[in-house]
Amino acid sequence: MISYAPFFETLKRKGVSTYKLINDYNISSSLLNRMKHGKPITTTTIHDFCVILDCHIEDIVVYVKDEESQTQQRK
Repeated sequence: MISYAPFFETLKRKGVSTYKLINDYNISSSLLNRMKHGKPITTTTIHDFCVILDCHIEDIVVYVKDEESQTQQRK
């Protein structure tokens, strides 16, 4: 599973609020909501966040092995 926890930690570390993302960078609130709920986003969006936050991809996403992934791998 992909986790966006590093993204929210990076926002705090960089002092960037979701309000600023929405108003200054035209990031949709629905996109941020998708990320809060672990839904998929595009690699273009990840790239945009890396540019906005001047960070690396691992500051946005992390892969977390979960039970469902392990079950699918065994099939």
